[in-house]
Amino acid sequence: MSRGRRGGGLLIAGTTSDAGKSVVTAGICRWLVRRGVKVAPFKGQNMSLNSFVTREGAEIGRAQAMQAQAARVEPTALMNPVLLKPGSDRSSQVVLMGRPVGEMSAKGYHGGRQRSLLGPVLECLEQLRGAYDAVICEGAGSPAEINLRRTDIVNMGIARAARLPVVVVGDIDRGGVFASFFGTTALLSPEDQELIAGYLVNKFRGDVSLLEPGLEMLRGLTGRSTLGVLPFRHGLGIDEEDGLRVSMRGAVRESPAAPPYGEDVLRVAVCAVPLMSNFTDVDALAAEPGVVVRFVDRPEELADADLVVVPGTRGTVKALAWLRERGLADALARRAAEGRPVLGICGGYQLLGEHIDDEVESRAGAVPGLGLLPVRVRFAREKTLARPVGLALGEAVEGYEIHHGVAEVRGGDAFVSDADGRALDGCRVGSVTGTHWHGALESDAFRRRFLTEVARTAGRRFVPAPGTSFGALREEQLDLLGDLIEEHADTDALMRLIEEGAPAGLPFIPPGAP
Repeated sequence: MSRGRRGGGLLIAGTTSDAGKSVVTAGICRWLVRRGVKVAPFKGQNMSLNSFVTREGAEIGRAQAMQAQAARVEPTALMNPVLLKPGSDRSSQVVLMGRPVGEMSAKGYHGGRQRSLLGPVLECLEQLRGAYDAVICEGAGSPAEINLRRTDIVNMGIARAARLPVVVVGDIDRGGVFASFFGTTALLSPEDQELIAGYLVNKFRGDVSLLEPGLEMLRGLTGRSTLGVLPFRHGLGIDEEDGLRVSMRGAVRESPAAPPYGEDVLRVAVCAVPLMSNFTDVDALAAEPGVVVRFVDRPEELADADLVVVPGTRGTVKALAWLRERGLADALARRAAEGRPVLGICGGYQLLGEHIDDEVESRAGAVPGLGLLPVRVRFAREKTLARPVGLALGEAVEGYEIHHGVAEVRGGDAFVSDADGRALDGCRVGSVTGTHWHGALESDAFRRRFLTEVARTAGRRFVPAPGTSFGALREEQLDLLGDLIEEHADTDALMRLIEEGAPAGLPFIPPGAP
């Protein structure tokens, strides 16, 4: 595929949030790179509590980092220039080119700031198109959010400015997919509709032949073809776009727990704290055969857990109050007193300490922590963004840091040290461990050593499977996404759109934008 100095492009939009845009974007990236196409993902603006740190120290959405892995390229800030990290229902931290630039209300952002970012977002897209054969862009929510169209920088705003063809994804598992496709198109202006080039049905169960009459009628109504029907697949396990919706009663994602390698399973309970961030940290635990991971919000649900994880959060003080209100704080204290394992990650680590001084995130000032670790935390205005490496439990470990809290450790043992034994991060006292490092559990040898220690402490005859590679499992999942596109989408039509843009003469569907 050769485009000269400017690569081709495609925007994947959705009829709703969670329609499958992230999955489809990743799948197209993996399909293209397997064909020898140099491809990159892009999302102009992302709202997410699951984020990642690139090699250059920039914070971007984890979905874009996952899509970069699907494309087999190193993620950069260019791939997600604007990241919004909700701190409440009404405000978010704005991260621009990987660095936080302040807190802003939704009204203030959509009232003017967002539109001013269109230029920088387009500059990032053009830089990527100058360096890659193709750039696969992901939209956000729905392009038919007519109340936000004037300031849009992620859906039709960027498609119009960059002349990108648009494929709309609909989740048929929710029902109403035909109405959603038609309504999404019909609510757009004539200029926007010119770029809506086709549809993709996602999460279909059953006989496709039963769907075909509807697809033909949709083509007659809109003049646009459906470019694929992707079947429902369990166990994809890819990174979520955000942490705002998570099943608190099921296992992580939809993946069934594999049989244990040893005699026992190991039960992990994850406290579903408010504004939970980077809950993807526990995916590596769920990938281990015999490890059962569930999200919990009641103290009795900790009773049979062999390990309790307190995950990251965008609201450490709010999470602390929530734990106390629900009785989970007392349950954690009892576990610690009984010598039963607890792991705190980032914000979860901070609230396990003795004292929190926060004039930045919550502006609550001095707040007592749970007192399970001899740590005092002070929130700094400058955010720590890093990709550190070290040793934990004698094994190599690497991770990434995203936090305002600065920990002063006043006792216990370090969690991570360098090769000379000097403390790098975290604290351990008895069975309670805390660390600022996200992603540490993805280091296979360390994860096995840690779970072996947890099993011994819990009295379980659990043995980690020796050959489990989280990286290899992630590659398998990304290949599965590529297979879905290659086997169930009209790849010739997708390639034409990427190379040539939307076809001319697509009909206007009234009434159009009001």
